[in-house]
Amino acid sequence: MLAVLRCDQRPGDLADGNGIHRTTVTRWVREVVGLLAALAPRLDRALKKITRPGGGVVLLDGSLIRTRRRTGTANRKTYSGKHKHHGLPVVALTDDKGRLLWVSAARPGRTSEITACRHDRLTVRLRAVGLGAIADLGFVGLDDSGSDADPAVITGYKAARNRPLTRGQKLSNKVLAAVRAPVEHGFTHLKNWRVLGKSRTDPKWATALVRALLVLTNREVSR
Repeated sequence: MLAVLRCDQRPGDLADGNGIHRTTVTRWVREVVGLLAALAPRLDRALKKITRPGGGVVLLDGSLIRTRRRTGTANRKTYSGKHKHHGLPVVALTDDKGRLLWVSAARPGRTSEITACRHDRLTVRLRAVGLGAIADLGFVGLDDSGSDADPAVITGYKAARNRPLTRGQKLSNKVLAAVRAPVEHGFTHLKNWRVLGKSRTDPKWATALVRALLVLTNREVSR
């Protein structure tokens, strides 16, 4: 199991070395991944957990799980215009130390990070528990609440062609970048599992795989 997930060894190679059929190894891996994925925290529980010790802020970011080029009509769905590559984007929340709290479903590459967050009603759920999320400029426009409401998603400032950033806005971007730096460590730990290097799995099964790796990553980091 760990040989497949950590080292990305092919089930066929493991089967030949142990005198069993390749489909047997594949079935075992999928069964274990399914069991681990069932243990992954759901969004509501993850948000409630972070509020218990008095936490008020989480870190939000997205990443692309690279996949091989699909054929036929599936080709366009998995192509990410942002990353210029085929893949499956996921969105994750971490605490202020970069420990992964929750990972979204893996969606087709053409899905933007903002669309993925809106599909999970992220801003509504954050506001329901009194949490705020700090995110990068890719999430500008996600929180479309009124001016009288506390922001659920805090982002920096984007410069426009005819409107350069002020000194204060640049300083604000710099501070936010320093605060949200730990979220990159969370994705780094997750992508240490080489099976995510360039996924060969069915995109529909990728969600279970990512959530299973979230459970293993948290167990590994907490040692």
